[in-house]
Amino acid sequence: MPSASIDLRNAVRPYLEGCEAGDGVLVAISGGADSLALAFAVLKEAQELSINPIGVTINHQLQGGARAQAEKVSTQCTEMGYSEVIIKDVEVSMESGLEAGARDARYRALDQIAIEKNAKLIFLGHTKDDQAESVLLGLARGSGTRSLSGMAAKNGLYVRPMLSLSRETSEQVCIENYLEYWTDPQNQSLEFTRVKVRNVVLPVLEENLGPGVSDALARSAAIFRDDADALDAIAELECESLNLADLECKVLEKMPRAIRSRILRRAIYAAGAPSGAISAAHLAFVEALVTAWHGQGEVSLPGGVKVARISGRLSLLARP
Repeated sequence: MPSASIDLRNAVRPYLEGCEAGDGVLVAISGGADSLALAFAVLKEAQELSINPIGVTINHQLQGGARAQAEKVSTQCTEMGYSEVIIKDVEVSMESGLEAGARDARYRALDQIAIEKNAKLIFLGHTKDDQAESVLLGLARGSGTRSLSGMAAKNGLYVRPMLSLSRETSEQVCIENYLEYWTDPQNQSLEFTRVKVRNVVLPVLEENLGPGVSDALARSAAIFRDDADALDAIAELECESLNLADLECKVLEKMPRAIRSRILRRAIYAAGAPSGAISAAHLAFVEALVTAWHGQGEVSLPGGVKVARISGRLSLLARP
């Protein structure tokens, strides 16, 4: 068997080995080289382990011919050997931007299908190159350690077995196995930030700093993830002895900022802020109530959460 296919199948197999015979797993397939190569590898490994792979292609309905492309993917997967392929049409909200809206709609659809099919895993085709792009985007946003850690290889039902493999490997797997992959025209549009990173920023870095930038960024993501996991665990232990709705500022002041900021963020979400809504700027205003107190008033946050310093304590509550 050609080497690229072996590498990909070896990356997939450990996740499937955690399933039992007869279990179902989902594979998200857009028809691009990464997802098509992943679909092939999961199918071959699943067959050997008597596991049922289900192909899922999400139609975001954002381009002319999107439905035809979804149907083509379904046909490819059926010809490959999939006994079940689901085409899921989704509505994309533009409220947070096209990229974020499409991503949110895609994950909601996959979550729903996983429940309906009682799937044990959801396979995604993100590669080492995608990981490098995520780190650069995090750096550009001035994000913290957790964001710089990029994508997890396993997060709940979601698994990304290809994070150690390159996009070039995916293309080689497709060539080796006569899989005709699709190139999404949106992946060439510089109106999208990630495309700019992929087609402009990374090539400039490679040209000026030498080859291996993507590998180095992916390694950095793994290091950041280890650090973030450790800091999260320490903050979690601290939270066990605290009342998150009523925090003593003197106690918070003594903590390293990395721990304190995690506790504050958790307290804000516990008070009712929507998941993912608290930015670094929001947190900075709350942090100032602890470390730069000069009589400022309460801080208003998403979800109607209010944070005020009263008699040396932080009071957090949600108001209508």
